[in-house]
Amino acid sequence: MRMLGGRYRLEQRIGIGGMAEVWRGHDDVLDRPVAVKIMAPAMSGTLGEVTSIDLVRTEARSAARLAHPNVAGVHDFGTSPAPDREVPYIVMELVDGQTLSEHLAGGTLDWRIAVRVCAEVAAALAAAHAQHVVHRDIKPSNIMLTPSGAKVLDFGIAAAAGSHDPDPDAPVMGTPAYVAPERFQGLPATPSSDMYSLGVLLYHCLSGRLPWQAESGTALIYAQRYRDPDPLPPIEGLAPEVLDLCSRCLDKDPAERPTALVAALLLAEAVDARVYVPLMEIGTRPPRPEISTWDQRAAEAPTNMAVTPAEPPSPNTPAALVSADSDDPPVTDPTTGSHGPVDPHGPVDPHGPVGSQGSSCSAVRPVSGSPSIAHRPGGRHRA
Repeated sequence: MRMLGGRYRLEQRIGIGGMAEVWRGHDDVLDRPVAVKIMAPAMSGTLGEVTSIDLVRTEARSAARLAHPNVAGVHDFGTSPAPDREVPYIVMELVDGQTLSEHLAGGTLDWRIAVRVCAEVAAALAAAHAQHVVHRDIKPSNIMLTPSGAKVLDFGIAAAAGSHDPDPDAPVMGTPAYVAPERFQGLPATPSSDMYSLGVLLYHCLSGRLPWQAESGTALIYAQRYRDPDPLPPIEGLAPEVLDLCSRCLDKDPAERPTALVAALLLAEAVDARVYVPLMEIGTRPPRPEISTWDQRAAEAPTNMAVTPAEPPSPNTPAALVSADSDDPPVTDPTTGSHGPVDPHGPVDPHGPVGSQGSSCSAVRPVSGSPSIAHRPGGRHRA
């Protein structure tokens, strides 16, 4: 059985595409199941070995910055030697479920499920956009439906907001039916590009087909650029705000598309769902909090950890004397008056809130680098 990085055993291939294979694996160090994404030789042939490794490393870093219940977590990145090249791989959270494309193959979704799924995808995009990351390949096969909600997979062609493709002369990255029309004009990927993809996804989930019918990729790109999408069929009970949002996401002008934050809140409200979104919009940064007195005290307290150890005590020296002769004074917790090791997070309230599991995304983890809110419908949210 093949081993990567001296710790990841590959057990079974569970997915294959033009640029990568995904394997079910096992982390021997932490004794847990993982998913391992291994880049195919075609990727190096298209972009070059160095570029492909850099691209995969960028994916790992982009996804690793995101801590969100609707984003599949990334654990590790590495390269494995092959006879003629270095093979990059990413170790990810193993997500149990079926892809949205598999569900759509079985027929049109109930509109409530479709809206809920897209609300959770929008929440994941809001978290990514708050970190200045665009996904660039939102489509049904990159959405996994699990018992706890939707998970956005595969940040394989993710990029910093506003960045251009690695090779301007290469084909536009992404799946043509879901790529925003401005991307085919050479403009860089932006959060608005992801919102166009979300609009196509929402339309597809509600109607069971794409907004434009075309016989070839070229005809599809032409239709996206010059024709209006086909009207959605009547759907009983569907809120008009959802139809309006779908139309705005598909607008040919990127400036007219809503943000992921607005989309997540509006879609969640339409089906009485809960989503977790960052409090800040892209381009804003909250003021850096000042270090509390207790945190400062913890940081400055003497420690023997991670430093050159002192001479060991004599075997005949009692343990009590060794402790009494230590140069490190005891640290007093200012909130309790007790002595002991410093906890940089302060005392724990035994009656404080704890995480819980529930439907959809009830296990709350704040978006990395920004505060989050758990939104429950109750007020109207508009762009």
